[in-house]
Amino acid sequence: MKAKTVAFVAVMAALANVMSLPPLAIPIPIGAFTSSLHFFQLAIFLAAILAGPWAGLLSGAVGSLFMSATRIPFIVGGIAILGACTAIFAKRFRPVIACLLAFLVQLPYIFATDYLWFTYFMGTPPAAALGIVAPILLSLGLEAVACAILADVIVHYLKRSGITL
Repeated sequence: MKAKTVAFVAVMAALANVMSLPPLAIPIPIGAFTSSLHFFQLAIFLAAILAGPWAGLLSGAVGSLFMSATRIPFIVGGIAILGACTAIFAKRFRPVIACLLAFLVQLPYIFATDYLWFTYFMGTPPAAALGIVAPILLSLGLEAVACAILADVIVHYLKRSGITL
């Protein structure tokens, strides 16, 4: 990787960590569950689309460290998958589609790790764990859609302006 690309990935990873902080989240009630809409995925999507699979993987892994330390430790793997897959899909599809396809690839990982987290580590009964995981998946899906649309718009204007890595 070129120095400019490494610096860009580092900035996107740092931005992802900052964008996952609670004050920068929008609270959304989903039934009895209250979640937050974070925009940290936007930085991972941008790194992946503009700099490729390794950049997406690294920005995803490093960019999710705060959330891993404060919420669910398994998130690092899921966000790394999201970043790498976004870059792979971005080679064939426009950014919004690439981001959403990458989210669909990441979805089984999220479901499995979150379900295991709540049942085995938190001691939640399996049926109750499903009741917790389902709104989380819905919230993450909303985040992915919002961030995918924003990434599509930003990438369009960056390419139109001639800004590249």
